[in-house]
Amino acid sequence: MVLVLVIVFFSCEKKDENLKILKGNAIGTTFSIKYVSESNLNFQIKIDSLIKAVNKSVSTYIPTSDISKINKGDTTIVVDHFFEEVFFKSEKIYTNTNGDFDPTVGVLVNAWGFGPEKAIENLDSAKIKELLTYVGFDKVSLKNGRIIKQYSEIYFDFNAIAKGYLVDIIGRVFEQEGVKNYMVEIGGEIRARGVNQHGKFWRIAIEKPNEDGTRSFATTIQLRNESMATSGNYRKFRTTADGTKYVHTINTKTGFATESNLLSASVICKTDCADVDGYATAFMAMGLEKSQEFLKENTSLKAFLIYANDKGEMQLYKSANFND
Repeated sequence: MVLVLVIVFFSCEKKDENLKILKGNAIGTTFSIKYVSESNLNFQIKIDSLIKAVNKSVSTYIPTSDISKINKGDTTIVVDHFFEEVFFKSEKIYTNTNGDFDPTVGVLVNAWGFGPEKAIENLDSAKIKELLTYVGFDKVSLKNGRIIKQYSEIYFDFNAIAKGYLVDIIGRVFEQEGVKNYMVEIGGEIRARGVNQHGKFWRIAIEKPNEDGTRSFATTIQLRNESMATSGNYRKFRTTADGTKYVHTINTKTGFATESNLLSASVICKTDCADVDGYATAFMAMGLEKSQEFLKENTSLKAFLIYANDKGEMQLYKSANFND
């Protein structure tokens, strides 16, 4: 998940009885916000301010952000509450997934050419083994507002959780203003609360992982005061001259950027969008079988998984508690 500097930000408001719609571009993607309210409060300024604040805190694509300074070895940075919440959420998911979700994978993300830093040419297993020394969320801590790293080379990359987190803090703005019925979507990550203008739960489509650039949908669901995030490698990958395909989800155990048999993972829960954002990324690294076992042990999560079978055919898997 990429979090970048806001280049363009605009919004428009359209009224349909009490339904308001905000649309625009931010953090390198698009956003769509729908809410039901009789008030005429203008949320655009607050949303714009939040996007800039989160970017300044945790965007690796902004050289002057706090995370960029920390990655360069600045130990004087006192992080803000945005960074702190993302850090501790990441720590929890890292522990729950036994390290399959790990934001210290940034050094490998860069090495494989998916980050803001220069890729490493002719990356081999010996170099990957060396870089794995600097991967592990158990090698970092946050004390008194400052990051402590076991190795100075450790590079944070919160892009797999930050977009979901931005969805959450925008959603909290509506809740603070007494808006109970809303849906916030940024680049496919969603937080929905209450109902739409027709009094029905918000309905969301789950996209098929089409690699040819076309768009179609696998199913639609209703979010019942839930958040949903989807992760996939079908649009974010690169292919070398010899035809080798590398994907942006790095396996934190092996250090390689190779595909698992999962094509797409959509995770739903009543918690924050940042949480399901992190778990969706972890599932892509786990693969189908390990994700299925994880879901059996963590029944608060619902998942819709699209995978390739042994013949390369697209197949669907729904967790036992998943309802279309």
